[in-house]
Amino acid sequence: MTGDRMTILRSTHDTNGEYVKFYFELPPGSQGSPLHYHDTKTEIFEVLSGSLEMEVGQKGNIKVLRAGEVLQVPAGVHHSFRNASDNWVTFTSEVRAAGEFEHFLRSMFGLAIDKKVNKEGMPTNILQFALLIKKADTIIVGPPVFVQKLMIGVLAGIARFLRVEQSLVKYR
Repeated sequence: MTGDRMTILRSTHDTNGEYVKFYFELPPGSQGSPLHYHDTKTEIFEVLSGSLEMEVGQKGNIKVLRAGEVLQVPAGVHHSFRNASDNWVTFTSEVRAAGEFEHFLRSMFGLAIDKKVNKEGMPTNILQFALLIKKADTIIVGPPVFVQKLMIGVLAGIARFLRVEQSLVKYR
């Protein structure tokens, strides 16, 4: 749906859960990810070709990474990425500790392939979305954190009760 491509370089299984590493290709104009953070995960971005626009630390703090540049984003630090250029950008992202992040990304891309996401690449099923956000240890910047955690917790509970997880198993 978005044209983004992802390849798993090192799976959670390969690293015994220590980390998971992905290779991404973003087409020109790709929105990437919204401004967010992770409570317990560190992400390391390394640009291989092109330029990756990142918002890091606080809203409006833009940094453009070019080929060969690496940026480590510790747990709790706000960040987003996108391709604001007219060329493709390729980069790797390493997530430490892996947790269920691999399942999150496999499901997000699987849902996109199955056309079960909106034009921004977000799942159209709110119960699937809640389960995946929980797996990713992700907090979206903007809405109050306690409201987000409460809503995601309640929706994920409903999703588990209704066995919505079964609709995501095929993406593992």
